[in-house]
Amino acid sequence: MRSLEVVIFPTMNNTTKNTQIILTANPAAGNLALDEIQAVVPGARLRQWLAPGVGWVGLDIAWTTLTRHFKARPPMFCRHVCPVQILIPLKQTAADLADLAETSSWFLPDFDLTQTCSVQTRLIGEGWPYASYNVNVKLAEELAQRGIALDVRQPAQILSVVLTPGQAYLGLSSAADNLSDWAGGARRFKRDEAQISRAEFKLLEAVEVFGLTWPLTGAVLDLGAAPGGWTRLLRQHDLHVVAVDPANLDARLAADPAVRHIRQTAQSYLPKTREQFEVILNDMRLDAQDSARLMLLAAKNLRAAGWAVVTLKLPQRGMGQAAAAAIEKLGKGYEVLGARQLFHNRNEITVALSKAAN
Repeated sequence: MRSLEVVIFPTMNNTTKNTQIILTANPAAGNLALDEIQAVVPGARLRQWLAPGVGWVGLDIAWTTLTRHFKARPPMFCRHVCPVQILIPLKQTAADLADLAETSSWFLPDFDLTQTCSVQTRLIGEGWPYASYNVNVKLAEELAQRGIALDVRQPAQILSVVLTPGQAYLGLSSAADNLSDWAGGARRFKRDEAQISRAEFKLLEAVEVFGLTWPLTGAVLDLGAAPGGWTRLLRQHDLHVVAVDPANLDARLAADPAVRHIRQTAQSYLPKTREQFEVILNDMRLDAQDSARLMLLAAKNLRAAGWAVVTLKLPQRGMGQAAAAAIEKLGKGYEVLGARQLFHNRNEITVALSKAAN
């Protein structure tokens, strides 16, 4: 290895009070994510925004203290965190790969050899002579030679590598501590050729993040359904769908006898119906407060063991306050299971709900 100015933060020692982390959020919500960190750690200090929504932050508590708190109360806007334990300089040349590979071996004493590992790399900026895939492969090869079992799908441990034009940030953590198993929280789904809309990814991610289980049978209410992306996913689970929207559904859904299209607005439909549903979904383009009010109207239609998902559209300014106010309103008719700004959300959050206890 060429001579490097290596900086080490011993954050694998749970008693350390010089913890360095990288947080990731939607670029428009970076400061809100930082606020969430600072609510847990009042002394947390932003060292640098590495990119919009990607912040290098110093803490005066142990890494495990932060992760325990976030497991108990997941943040809304911070979608991924990882520790920073080693910094090395980069030249943005092919020689970086050898330096990174050798540096990864420094983590060997801290790996649990009974657990699998994955390397997750993010490149920030331009001018890279290699891709994140090349870094992953190079470091994975180095770890495999040292006896570390690799699993890119469901790893127990993650070696996080964040590369900026001048510096690399490396950290080892349990996958369960990073808020997301995906690098930077960027959950990717393979695009289905039959996909109707990008919004389908939001529902897929919500079901995964909130640990929701599809009912085996029954009817589902899809409010503001057109053109039918969420309805299509529901039909893949053999559920009957009441799709409420004055606009047209995709022709394939319109011809499906298990889809009943109500050509009304949700606002006119809900006060009149007494139907009961296993799941209620709402991805309508409404103000967050209006969406919350609409969901309160629908609460009477959710079965006792059912669940609901709603996306709340937020203003550019005052996103945090708008989200909190709408969630408080939803709490008057439901149990709030969770609220997150998912990777596939834009200026919105997704909220999971269940029937309120009587």
